[in-house]
Amino acid sequence: MSRAFLGICAALMLSTAAVCQCEPSSGPQGGNQLARAVVENELKAEDADHARWMYRLQTRKGQTIEVREVVETKDGSLWRQVAVNGRPLAAQEQKNEDERIQRLLEDPAQQRKEQQSRREDSDQARKLLQMLPDAFNFICAGSEGKLVKINFVPNPNFHPSSRQAQVFHDMVGSVWVDPLEKRLAGIAGRLMKEVKFGGGLLGHLDQGGEFFVKQTEITPGHWDMTRLRVNMHGKALFFKTISVQQDEMRSDYHPVPENLTLSQAAEMLKKQTSVVARRR
Repeated sequence: MSRAFLGICAALMLSTAAVCQCEPSSGPQGGNQLARAVVENELKAEDADHARWMYRLQTRKGQTIEVREVVETKDGSLWRQVAVNGRPLAAQEQKNEDERIQRLLEDPAQQRKEQQSRREDSDQARKLLQMLPDAFNFICAGSEGKLVKINFVPNPNFHPSSRQAQVFHDMVGSVWVDPLEKRLAGIAGRLMKEVKFGGGLLGHLDQGGEFFVKQTEITPGHWDMTRLRVNMHGKALFFKTISVQQDEMRSDYHPVPENLTLSQAAEMLKKQTSVVARRR
């Protein structure tokens, strides 16, 4: 779900040399050149990253906080719910999870459907990624603690060629970069006005919608998204795996074998459920 979203954010990362040059006096031209220079490198880095992980995903839905354990495999991700509002699942709820996972393991069509959704989101993210240097003007804004801040505003000369790219035309925000590690530490954006697609017939996003993403180095040299908050109102889904209202945190990362299967992941998740229950 979040890799596609993070793929978009990755385009805003800067190299050490770029950060050293990123001063408020450099203006939009300097910031734009830096953003454009890293897009191709970031796409290559994403393609070269074959690491897979097991991690904990906490999701807030209204007043409900759900906790899931997630395992990435060569055939996609598999998850299992382990707690709701701080309460571990009861015996019947655990049985329901067993049955849900077993149905997925026995349903190749559903597995293909989920993999297709992820592929389509990934392709969508790459297209948007390539548009970013043209869609925004990037303005260096100085330092905040150990991080470098870069603001972005719509490029008035950018003409959106798709419904998805239209959002770029009305969004402002900031990115925060760790200059020592040469990685993105955070990104926040806000819609300055309502965005209508097809005159409103194809959907819309209301003014004031916001998103925030935090990225963390989970192991030396490997960064991943650990916080995602999307607070938008409207009806215009660009990704099949990301909604306009989403609030999640990731933690407790552990590497898993690259060739892990869904069945093996299911066993790992079942064991982890027992561990969580004993801890509580």
